Amino acid sequence: MEKLIITAAICGAEVTKENNPAVPYTVEEIAREAYLSYKAGASIIHLHVREDDGKPTQSRERYQKCIEAIKIKCPDVIIQPSTGGSVGMSSKERLEPVELAPEMATLDCGTLNFGGDEIFINTENMIKEFGTKMIEKNVKPEVEVFDKSMIDMALRLEKKGFIKSPIHYSFVMGVNGGISGELRDFLFLKESLPGESTYSVAGIGRYEFPLATAAIISGGHVRVGFEDNTYIEKGVLAKSNGELVEKVVRIAKELGREIATPTEARKILGLIK
Repeated sequence: MEKLIITAAICGAEVTKENNPAVPYTVEEIAREAYLSYKAGASIIHLHVREDDGKPTQSRERYQKCIEAIKIKCPDVIIQPSTGGSVGMSSKERLEPVELAPEMATLDCGTLNFGGDEIFINTENMIKEFGTKMIEKNVKPEVEVFDKSMIDMALRLEKKGFIKSPIHYSFVMGVNGGISGELRDFLFLKESLPGESTYSVAGIGRYEFPLATAAIISGGHVRVGFEDNTYIEKGVLAKSNGELVEKVVRIAKELGREIATPTEARKILGLIK
């Protein structure tokens, strides 16, 4: 079985210091949380950025500052900017970090009800636009999957040349409006992928560690972090993103799965030969 790639989603766009005081906002805080995750065993930092007051932004300049600060502390880590941004942002805003030509970036392949009146919009034409830009900048997309239909969309657009294969997927499970975080639904998504695909699993809230365990056993990869869950166990806030990564490392070792270094992760994902 391949070594396990751990992704740390260190801050997201919605979670705040009110949820957990350790959620990072400033450049220095983001670099700190990235380093603690990397030191614990994360090969990929899934990156949203914030203004100092916590407001989410897709500013190219802010991303560049955060990436530079992370690279000082973790020179070989893979940095994966989000193109999801936050609800209501335009395509132009959301694509700004791709202009920096990172190794990877996320590509959301469908529209989702996020609760109340919030709709996370990703039309087919938007997905084509994002895919085209990533091909132009030689950025490997991580296809974000909130439901089975998003796998189908990615496969259709791969055939049309908007996404290069083999595709790396991220199952984001347990989000309001998306697929649940039950084991049944994880297996449904996993069995819907072509054989050459790779995938990672992000369980929201209480689903984080049960789905991480399922992914480890099944040969997939794992995403944890404050974007998805701020607790290390029921009722106990995590002290850092690194503590969440450490828990996944312990589970993996107990199950006999080795942890991938950033270089090994690049080989598994086809970022280097």
